[in-house]
Amino acid sequence: MNKTFAVLGAGKFGSNLARQLYEDGCEVLVVDHTEAHVNEIADYVTHAVIGDTTDERFLSDIGIRDFDYVIISLASDIRASVITTVLCKELGAKYIIAKATDDLHAKLLLKTGADKVIRPEKEAGIRLAKSLVSGNFIDYLELSDTYSVHEIHIPKAWIGQTLLKLDVRRKYDVSVIGIRRGEDILVTLDPNAPLRQGDVLILIGANSGFEKISHLEV
Repeated sequence: MNKTFAVLGAGKFGSNLARQLYEDGCEVLVVDHTEAHVNEIADYVTHAVIGDTTDERFLSDIGIRDFDYVIISLASDIRASVITTVLCKELGAKYIIAKATDDLHAKLLLKTGADKVIRPEKEAGIRLAKSLVSGNFIDYLELSDTYSVHEIHIPKAWIGQTLLKLDVRRKYDVSVIGIRRGEDILVTLDPNAPLRQGDVLILIGANSGFEKISHLEV
């Protein structure tokens, strides 16, 4: 059964997200208070309607509690995003993802019912900064304030070494969860197999450990 999404707010982020979800085979409802935004997205999602997401009756009428995910993309209007989050929670929305503009906005959204808060601009900025500052970091996913997932070029000192000998969990408080080797991604790892030049490592662990790894030569 396809997942169902209600995307509340059809700005650039909301409309691009909605289109991609629909292209991936999901059922997508988009709501925006601006007719022009609704008209622009209507042909690219399952349904698109004009409406006020701060109106409790409207949210109830569209069956907000029936969607697998509710995505609130109203970050430019903090008041509307917080009220919408509260109403969706009170109406029984299963899982609420809300977009925030800053840390205070994020705290408000979490306290008022959001299950997850995202800050796409901040996250994209962090990924770019890390890739520019450290030559071995390729991509980055924040899990919490202290833990993350990184994709890195193998440091020179690790080439030819085995995972068992490197013992990165003890030294850096991170774990190798996969290796990208050419077109293949290896997830069943032999701790006694030597790592190769050109390997891209996928690691999960403490940010403090990644800080140390970032200084290793590639």
